[in-house]
Amino acid sequence: MNKRTLGVTLVIAMVASLFLVAGLYAGTKPKDEFQMNAPYKHKKSLVTFTHKKHVTDYKIGCGECHHNDKGEPLKNLKEGDNVQQCIECHKKPGELKGKKAEGLSDKEKLAYQANAVHENCKGCHQEHNKKAAKGAEKAPTKCKDCHPKK
Repeated sequence: MNKRTLGVTLVIAMVASLFLVAGLYAGTKPKDEFQMNAPYKHKKSLVTFTHKKHVTDYKIGCGECHHNDKGEPLKNLKEGDNVQQCIECHKKPGELKGKKAEGLSDKEKLAYQANAVHENCKGCHQEHNKKAAKGAEKAPTKCKDCHPKK
């Protein structure tokens, strides 16, 4: 077997392994608390997400975060259902903003994983804060609130 064939075989095996692991992970009960992650280097610390806080304490349905390709909430989702991770649809690594994002459509920006996550989480947090009663706990909206220093 030559080097090229070996290299192609290894790449195919690695990709197949990633799909297998993603499939196994997606079909499991969600962990109460986990670090949101994607297979690329992050500039800031990873966000720790708590299902219990959002679902039980705040009464947010699964479909509010997990949505279809039109951004509409997935209806009738319940704990333990198979859901895709953000990176499966928002495939471009990292975040695109500032001058680099100028002139791009929302759809083009949301192809970037971090843009999609920030839009989903931060947008919901901002909406919550607008509706929150005076003196009520505010949802975090600043980078350092979700991405503590390493």
